[in-house]
Amino acid sequence: MHISWKKLAIALAILPFVVVLAAWIGFFNVGASSGHWKITEWFLHFAMRSAVRTYALAVDVPGALPRHAVQPAAGHFARGCAICHGAPGEPRSPVAMRMLPQPPDLAGIIGEWSDAELFRIVKHGVRFTGMPAWPTQDRDDEVWAMVAFLRELPSMDEATYRDLAYGERLTPPADAAGTLPQALADCARCHGKDGLGRGPAIPVLAGQSEAYLLESLRAYAEEGRASGLMSLPATEAGPQFWPDLAKHFAALPAMHPGGGGEPALVWRGKEIAERGVKDANVPACLGCHGRQDRSPLYPSIAGQPARYIEAQLGLFRAGKRGGTRFGHLMANAAKGLTDDDVRALAAYFSRSAAPSATATR
Repeated sequence: MHISWKKLAIALAILPFVVVLAAWIGFFNVGASSGHWKITEWFLHFAMRSAVRTYALAVDVPGALPRHAVQPAAGHFARGCAICHGAPGEPRSPVAMRMLPQPPDLAGIIGEWSDAELFRIVKHGVRFTGMPAWPTQDRDDEVWAMVAFLRELPSMDEATYRDLAYGERLTPPADAAGTLPQALADCARCHGKDGLGRGPAIPVLAGQSEAYLLESLRAYAEEGRASGLMSLPATEAGPQFWPDLAKHFAALPAMHPGGGGEPALVWRGKEIAERGVKDANVPACLGCHGRQDRSPLYPSIAGQPARYIEAQLGLFRAGKRGGTRFGHLMANAAKGLTDDDVRALAAYFSRSAAPSATATR
C-alpha cells in the first residue's frame, strides 16, 4: 500500500484537531484508579529518565559532597519527603502507595542515579508525579546536602536516621500539634535544645539577638531570605509563634569558643575583621558586628561554625542571601572578598569570643 506525502501531511494536520476533540468529549480517562496502560507507563518512565540524564549534563558536580550538612538535610527529609518515600523505620504512607505513579522507596534505587541526576531531580522535581521542586532555586548548597543525605540513606539504620532527623527533641505532648511546644520541638531537630546547633552547617542561635532571630524567621517565611530547609518550618510555626521562638533561643547561654585553628589563617581573618580590605572596598567586619551597642538587627558572628560562615559569605558574594533590611550592606561588603579571605574570616570568627565594646571601627 502506497501512502503519498500529500495524504500523510493532511493526516498530520488533522491529528491535533482529533486529539483536542477526544480531550473535549472526555475520551481520555484521567482517573488514577485504573492505572496507566503498560505502553504509557513505559513511555513516561523512559521520557523522565532520558530528560533527567540529558539535563544533568549541565550540572556542575562538586569534588566532594557536603556530608557535613547531612543532618539538616535529614531533618528536611523527615518533614517533607518520608511521608511519600519512607525512611528507615518509617514505611511509606498508605495514601502515597495509592498515588500514580507510586513514589519509590528511595533506599532501593538511589544507586541507579548519578550525583548530577539526583541533584537535577531534587532541585527541579518531576512533572506529573507529585515530586515538587526544591522550595527555592537559589540554594544549590542545600540541594547538594540532600544529595549527600540520599547517598547515605541505603546503608542507614533506624537509630542513625532518627538521630539525624529528630535528635534529642524537646518532646511535646501528644496533642501539641499547632502549639509552641511543637514549634520548639521542630526547631530543636537541627538547632538542638541548647540552641548551639547539631552540626557545622547549622548556625548557633543561643544568645543571638532576639530582634535578629525574629526578623530572620519572618524573612524565611516571606522568602526574603532563601532557604528550602528553613522556609517550611518558619511558615509552619507562623507569626503567632515567631516572637516566642526568638525570645526562647535568645535567652539561652551562648557558647564560648575555644582556640585552635591554623594560626596564619586566623591572624589574617582577624586583620580583615578589624581593618577590612581597603583595596577591595571591604569594610571592617567588627565595625558592625563586633560592638555591644550595635543595631539588634546585626547578628553576632562570634562562635558560629566555620562551615556556616563560609556558606553565608558565599551566598552574600553571589547575591543570593537576603534577610533583614540591612542585608544589602553585607552583599556590598562581601563582593570584594576572595575565597582565601572567606576562609580566613570563618576561621577567625568561629574561634572568637563574645562581641567587644572596644572593637576597631
